[in-house]
Amino acid sequence: MTPARLSTWQQCPRKYRMTYLDRPAPPRAGARANATLGAVVHNALRAYFDLRVDQRSPERAAVLVREHWKSDGFAGPEQAAEYRERAQEWVSGYVAELPPAETPVAVERWVSAPAGSIIAEGRVDRIDERGGELVVVDYKTGRHGLRVSDARDSLALGLYVLAVRKQFHRTCRRVELHHLPTGTVASWEHTAESLAALRERAEQLAAEFQSATDELSFGGDPEALFPVSTGRHCSWCDFRSHCAEGKQAAPDLPSWSALEA
Repeated sequence: MTPARLSTWQQCPRKYRMTYLDRPAPPRAGARANATLGAVVHNALRAYFDLRVDQRSPERAAVLVREHWKSDGFAGPEQAAEYRERAQEWVSGYVAELPPAETPVAVERWVSAPAGSIIAEGRVDRIDERGGELVVVDYKTGRHGLRVSDARDSLALGLYVLAVRKQFHRTCRRVELHHLPTGTVASWEHTAESLAALRERAEQLAAEFQSATDELSFGGDPEALFPVSTGRHCSWCDFRSHCAEGKQAAPDLPSWSALEA
């Protein structure tokens, strides 16, 4: 059970069906600039931590952003160049604040472990060790800052904690969202109760879409089992061109619309 599946089902069951079940899958929309930007930052930081400690520096981090840069989804070369410079500043500034010999336990690590009636799995941006405990770190590059509630209520981070605990056989309670544009961190320390609540929510969602999937396999009505859920998210849905309701619900925005003004 990956956080992406849960998130997609929560947002729109029709999108879930088109993403994971329809074969052949409907063609998707093109790349969006904000997703490209996030991927570049993640790749640059992964490469940064792959370097030996004596090779790491803010300057090297900025070079890695340039080396991993892609311009997919941007309005044009000028806008892409502007955001490449911003990303270089974010990443170099971020690593400059880290302890000089910071060496994570894991970077871009796939974790998977049973959690109740599901198997929680996914790719964790970074796993740190602090005070003898493991910490789940997630990078964010969106235009809005983050709150403690974003870390506390994240199903993805909660599932990662459960998987990390079982896979590493170590204590893990703390989750952190690192917002690179502002250099801020939103963190939360889970309790047994808070993790149980997130796990139960994930199990509930998984049961919902598994039931719908099973009924579909026995000839159920796909429109009834996977109804559309419209909203602002329809503006940037991958399957907007295949969804009349989504087109009516929200305007068609350019691929760079989610970038910071």
